[in-house]
Amino acid sequence: MNEIALSAALTMSSKEIADLTNKEHKNVMADIRKMLDELGLRSADFSANVADAYGRLQPAFFLPKRETLILVSGYSIAMRARIVDRWQELESQVAASALPDFTNPAVAARAWADEVDKNLALQQQVIEAAPKVAALERLTVAAQGAMCITDAAKNLQEQPKRVFEWMQSNGWIYRRPGNATWTAYQDKIQRGVLEHKITTVHRTDGSEKVTTQVLVTAKGLTEIAQKMRGADLH
Repeated sequence: MNEIALSAALTMSSKEIADLTNKEHKNVMADIRKMLDELGLRSADFSANVADAYGRLQPAFFLPKRETLILVSGYSIAMRARIVDRWQELESQVAASALPDFTNPAVAARAWADEVDKNLALQQQVIEAAPKVAALERLTVAAQGAMCITDAAKNLQEQPKRVFEWMQSNGWIYRRPGNATWTAYQDKIQRGVLEHKITTVHRTDGSEKVTTQVLVTAKGLTEIAQKMRGADLH
């Protein structure tokens, strides 16, 4: 009897191993227990009860390929060869069962139709994503360097007021009390989506005034576009 599957994984039963190696099943069971113990594996994870020729439930082990080959590594060359040949046979059966029966015209036609459906679905996904991809590429090309928020709004094809409001409400920029100048949040600077441009202005009385301007980087422009408008980019 060829008990192959204990679960979805391909396995070989201790009974089949005994048949292939001309060993008594009880001795193969003992070899398996010793091997699993030395590997630090639980016997219970590989055991199950199977019905014998009289319908009586008997204990058996079901081993994956790795454990099967480890087990028979101590057996004779002829025994190992029979186990390896059987594994190749089992694997080829699984591979063959995964393919449609192309000798059956109806099955072959269905397989062809399924493949066509998959290709059409992928093509549709590419078509639907194309406007968004093109818009993001356009933004990246346009923003070779950092730009002020007003210029960023032009590249986004949005009103500057809306972009300022979005950046403020989403934690990109803020104003200090009593100061009309916008300031970038530090985490946005660290992420490389915003920068500060610092300008020193010389007054007529000889004093200096330092002003700060928020700039949007190419990375920041693309991220704002994605978050503000997502799939609606055009």
